[in-house]
Amino acid sequence: MMTKLQIERSRWLALYVLCAGVLMIILDTTIVNVALPSIQGDLHFTDSSLAWVVNSYLIAFGGLLLLAGRIGDLFGRRRIFLIGLVIFTAASLLCGLAQNQETLVAARFVQGIGGAMTSAVVLGMIVTMFPEPQEQAKAIGVYAFVASAGGAVGLLVGGVLTQSISWHWIFFVNIPIGVATTLAAGRLLDADQRPESRSGADLPGAVLITSALMLAVYTIVKPAAEQGWTAPPTLVLGAISVVLIAAFLIRQATAAQPLMPLRIFRARALVAANTIQMLSVVGMFGMFFLGALFLQRVRGYDALQIGLAFLPVTILMGGLSVRFSARLTARFGSRSLLIAGLTVIAAGLAVFAQAPSNSAYLTNVLPPMVLLGTGAGLAFPALMTLGMSDTAPQDAGLASGLLNTSAQVGGALGLAVLATVSASRSTRLAATGTPRADALTSGYHLAFWIGAALIGVTIGVALVVLRDRTEPVAQQVEIEAVEPVTVA
Repeated sequence: MMTKLQIERSRWLALYVLCAGVLMIILDTTIVNVALPSIQGDLHFTDSSLAWVVNSYLIAFGGLLLLAGRIGDLFGRRRIFLIGLVIFTAASLLCGLAQNQETLVAARFVQGIGGAMTSAVVLGMIVTMFPEPQEQAKAIGVYAFVASAGGAVGLLVGGVLTQSISWHWIFFVNIPIGVATTLAAGRLLDADQRPESRSGADLPGAVLITSALMLAVYTIVKPAAEQGWTAPPTLVLGAISVVLIAAFLIRQATAAQPLMPLRIFRARALVAANTIQMLSVVGMFGMFFLGALFLQRVRGYDALQIGLAFLPVTILMGGLSVRFSARLTARFGSRSLLIAGLTVIAAGLAVFAQAPSNSAYLTNVLPPMVLLGTGAGLAFPALMTLGMSDTAPQDAGLASGLLNTSAQVGGALGLAVLATVSASRSTRLAATGTPRADALTSGYHLAFWIGAALIGVTIGVALVVLRDRTEPVAQQVEIEAVEPVTVA
């Protein structure tokens, strides 16, 4: 018979296992971006075909998140998490061994499938493992740190591996992590009960929503990014994806065992959280991607220097998410913490939007990094807590998949828009004789201002729609949960 202390310790170790799986997948997203030039030179990709090293992963990942989350509810989240880890690890081995373009692109697609299965069910597992509000806030803080800061760590790790060994190792490094995580998960994660029968799988609905999301992501990353948002292929494919989504919703309203019961949209906090998630990740994705381009193209940083430049964001997100989010939530409430964090993120983007082309790191780049890391560390744990707060236990996997889908689709859509707007402004200015560095900087500034404005919209949504899950208390509440064995 396990003692209470052993049970608590086991739960926190299980949380770390879940987060290790998520970290491996988040790292892979940005670590590949750093290695793209090396991959292009080695496998002889053209500029247009190189994009498919990223796009093939995004299409599978973004298209399957919602389906994977619901399948986890129906067939067991632990099972889906483990299957996803195995698929992702095996696909990483194939990516690392790839000696031609076709093998790498195909293996990246399979990686996306495994990544979607693993990522989609994690939040649902966390809220089930930690039902008590204060413990749940702390656990979600750990997860939010991993999910948010993993991108910045990926830039650093990718630079080190690519420059010191070869691009193949950005994939090989996943193998020991994946194997160790799979073995630990098999031991530490309890099998969850399946509240619904297998008959609820709804194959037609699964085909409709997966096709719709994959086509939507493809439209964003291919015709929209290459030919423009008003190009005929973009409009046609976008319209088809909308029709498929509409058909899916009709199917869910009439099916005896729907894949996504429409009752989930009665959860006011979940709908608001998805809206805020979709808009806020635009600003954060834009900061990481376009900010890295600013440091590379304008300031001349190499991959390792870019990773180090973003390190303060990671450190601050980690410190706030892991150590203080639960206590701050208990003291001020999730809604207040979310609004404060979003406000600081908007301020960070506004400051970054004023960095000159001859920026010095300490005076022009570090301040917005500090603001963005602080804001993300406050906002994202609170957002996830609110988003999962009024979701029924049997729908936790679906809610988790929805939040992940809104982040991925919103991030892909927003980044495509920001990159297009930024490039257009830079091109116009360069055509008028503006120096290249100043033209590029002006384009990045415009993207950061748009990101800040979208964050402003999310603040309005939070103020109008959200209600606090956790009531603030008069005094600082100390968390009585057993401290985790280690904190990354």
